[in-house]
Amino acid sequence: MLVRDAMSTVVLTIGPTHTLRQSAQLMAERRIGAAVVLDTDTCGLGIITERDILISIGSGQDPEVELAGTHTTTDVVFASPVWTLEEAAQAMTHGGFRHLIVCDDREPVGIVSVRDIIRCWAPAKRRPAALTG
Repeated sequence: MLVRDAMSTVVLTIGPTHTLRQSAQLMAERRIGAAVVLDTDTCGLGIITERDILISIGSGQDPEVELAGTHTTTDVVFASPVWTLEEAAQAMTHGGFRHLIVCDDREPVGIVSVRDIIRCWAPAKRRPAALTG
């Protein structure tokens, strides 16, 4: 199975000047755990995750003041839609992260998470035999 089969195509793109509260609200509205941070001044892509926000708040920082750009991971490993899920899982394990931005022709087209991969690898739920017949 390939990354394109597992990835979420809901890609939230925010700017580095969004506050952590705004970032969290936008992620919560879409029920996603990460956002792509696009810095138009540097043409750079990064990622901010729910974990980044949690770490900031847990350390006592104010989510109304802290900016996404300060908490963005910019040393990003990008996945290709044609990578296998094994390749994506290996990149996540090697880098110690749970999300990969999926790019096609240098444009973000999705995000794949550990949860997406597990969902694809887990066997389909079956009804107990007693209920099937």
